[in-house]
Amino acid sequence: MRVVLAEDLALLRDGLTRILEAHDFQVVAAVDNAPSLIRELQKPDIDVAVVDVRLPPTFTDEGLRAAIEARAERPGLPVLVLSQYVEQLYARELLGSGDGAIGYLLKDRVSDVAQFLDAVRRVADGGTVLDPEVVATLLRRRGTAPRPTPGP
Repeated sequence: MRVVLAEDLALLRDGLTRILEAHDFQVVAAVDNAPSLIRELQKPDIDVAVVDVRLPPTFTDEGLRAAIEARAERPGLPVLVLSQYVEQLYARELLGSGDGAIGYLLKDRVSDVAQFLDAVRRVADGGTVLDPEVVATLLRRRGTAPRPTPGP
C-alpha cells in the first residue's frame, strides 16, 4: 500500500515512515510542508495519505485544507488526519463529505502502533476511523453534545 505522509516534525516523520515501512506499507513521499503535500496528493499512484493538520508555512490548518482540496479533485481519496489538534471548521467539512475513507486521530491518544496501523488500513480500505475525543470536541463546539437526562 502506497502512503503519502505529511508531518513537519522530523523525528516524528522519520518514526512514522519507519513504522509504516516495517509493516509492509510503501511511503512514496514524506513531506514537511503544505506545498509539497499538495503536489504529492495530485499524484495518481497513492493509496492513502496520513496528514498533520498544522504544517508550514503558517502552522495553522494547511494540512487539513490540502486534504480537502485533494478530495475535491479526487473524491474518496483516503485521508487519515493525525494531529495534536481538532480543527473544527475544516474537520467538519472533511468528515461531512459522506465519501468515507477518512480518519481523524489525535497523536497523544494513539496508544500503540497496532492501533495506528489498523487505522491506516481501515481508511485505505474505504472505512472511517474517528477518535472519540474528536467527535466529542466537534459536537461540543457545535452545541449539539448530548445532554445528560435527569434521573428518576
